[in-house]
Amino acid sequence: MTTPFYVSPQQAMADRAEYARKGIARGRSVVVLQYADGILFVAENPSRALHKVSEIYDRIAFAAVGKYNEFENLRIGGVRYADLRGYTYDRDDVTARGLANVYAQTLGTIFSSAAEKPYEVELIVAEVGDGPEDDQIYRLPHDGSIVDEHGSVAVGGNADQISSYLDQRHVDGMTLAEALKLAVESLARDSNGGERSLTAEQLEVAVVDRTRPQQRKFKRMLGSQLTRLLEQESASAEADSEADSDSETSAEESSETEE
Repeated sequence: MTTPFYVSPQQAMADRAEYARKGIARGRSVVVLQYADGILFVAENPSRALHKVSEIYDRIAFAAVGKYNEFENLRIGGVRYADLRGYTYDRDDVTARGLANVYAQTLGTIFSSAAEKPYEVELIVAEVGDGPEDDQIYRLPHDGSIVDEHGSVAVGGNADQISSYLDQRHVDGMTLAEALKLAVESLARDSNGGERSLTAEQLEVAVVDRTRPQQRKFKRMLGSQLTRLLEQESASAEADSEADSDSETSAEESSETEE
């Protein structure tokens, strides 16, 4: 009679976590930033049918990386939860915190169950408030834990490097164009420190904008609108660069005149 193979619970959970992390890291990154009028979502995603960023409810949006079929099931479940709660009670009772708790319970149960593999997904649930101080951003890793984020957050791919880049450059009160420029720059950096060029066709961009007059605050940035927004910030950066150059030239000429 052979002895059953034994694996300690700690080792089993560590192996499951490593399995999930590797699956998530293979996907392209998603970046979420707060800006003056709301929350910006930017994902490197050339597909126009398989979305990484979606609306959940009036003020709540969802972003995910990892296996599409797994996070799509979670998205659908979140929409059903939000619709049922809003219909049964009140629309204001649907919050990002409540939705994050539901996702945390689901992911935690799947992760700790030995009967099935862990989900290879990482989620972000964000809700725009009446002011920037009321915005809520929650990150949910594969194990069902909840991380309360502020300012900026990145998941998937080389998320650690992107998060470090964002933390150093993100400031409160950024315009939409400035936040989009920073998000694209962070996504364009590869793991070796080099930079790529990302076009509007390679990006999936959406906002939850508190200034929209309608009840639903979610809006996708598509086509010419996204291209104009990218070009607007690019033109602004070039103008600032030329102004700095002119200022330096004037200073040099002034110094030569004084001599």
